[in-house]
Amino acid sequence: MSSIYIWQRDDWPSFTWDIEKLLPLLYDTVRKESLFLGRISSLNNEVKESSFSNALTDEIISSSAIENITLKRDSVRSSLLAQLGFDNQGKTNSDHYIEGAVSIALDAVNNNDMMLTKERLFGWHSMLFPNGLSGGKRIIVGNWRKGDMYVVSGNLGKEIIHYEAPPAERIDKEIDTFLSFINENNDVNPLIKAAVAHLWFVTIHPFGDGNGRIARTISEMLLARADGMRQRYYSLSAEIMNNRKAYYDVLEYSQKSTLNVTKFIEYFLKTLQEAIARADEKVSHTLSKTAFWDSIRLIPLNEREVKLINKLYDGFEGKLTTEKWAKLAKCSHSTALRDIKDLIEKGILVEDGCKSKNTGYLLKQVP
Repeated sequence: MSSIYIWQRDDWPSFTWDIEKLLPLLYDTVRKESLFLGRISSLNNEVKESSFSNALTDEIISSSAIENITLKRDSVRSSLLAQLGFDNQGKTNSDHYIEGAVSIALDAVNNNDMMLTKERLFGWHSMLFPNGLSGGKRIIVGNWRKGDMYVVSGNLGKEIIHYEAPPAERIDKEIDTFLSFINENNDVNPLIKAAVAHLWFVTIHPFGDGNGRIARTISEMLLARADGMRQRYYSLSAEIMNNRKAYYDVLEYSQKSTLNVTKFIEYFLKTLQEAIARADEKVSHTLSKTAFWDSIRLIPLNEREVKLINKLYDGFEGKLTTEKWAKLAKCSHSTALRDIKDLIEKGILVEDGCKSKNTGYLLKQVP
């Protein structure tokens, strides 16, 4: 790697890439994405809405988790459904950060054809930091940072500097050039554009905090624009989170290398393929689950039975015993045993074959 950062090079920001090397991966990514979106288009609206809300929930939670911010899934999903206008009975309270994170994600996807402007970026940043604090420290919100900016890791006194961003006085001009790339109709492939934009924005690092989350939001916006859709059915951030070290490693490498960013684009496209594959698995699970419930739709079930069947179908960890059933369903041991025997008689549950007081139970009718 170079001893200087890419923004210090004379040819900055003239990014280049080896298109001949990227073409096979690019074609394969486009093919897999097209097949997946084609499958999505054939689904009914209920499955589409469920897949969209699940994917966007994953994206919001994972993008924050990459920065070591933990969000409760129920709160994110509740806020998302409310902002989408769905009847959200039993709404879970969420804080201003979650409300803002959801609003940003929806704006980026639903309004992906709108120009990206400084004002829009400032608005996103303000929604990410509604109280003006980051980790208990006050930061400039809704405007560019002041002073130097470093990306560091390690304990106090033993910090490792991974990256130094451009000086604050350069940010406004840097962002002007960046936004021209985003908004102009150039000849750059849209998937490559989403990758380059991601790297470019975090390299400028214009805000006091939240740069990674906003960079990933920009990528989501450009991917939605490329798909020509106002919904997202897979989460890039969820895949990044699965191997966060690889993400930070390729960022650091690219920011200390040359303006040829082929390696970062390769990483981006491969991660995109993994995100699509995982989303396809989830859609298959949703369709299978729908078919399962359809197969037992005429069988009368109580609320406890419905709840526990759903938990079993979605991948119950460990063995489902009578004791666990009683705890999860918040009922007595005798009631849990009665529910289990009822489902066995109806051909929905079977014993796991372990003849003891710890007998477990499994779903029988799985398409």
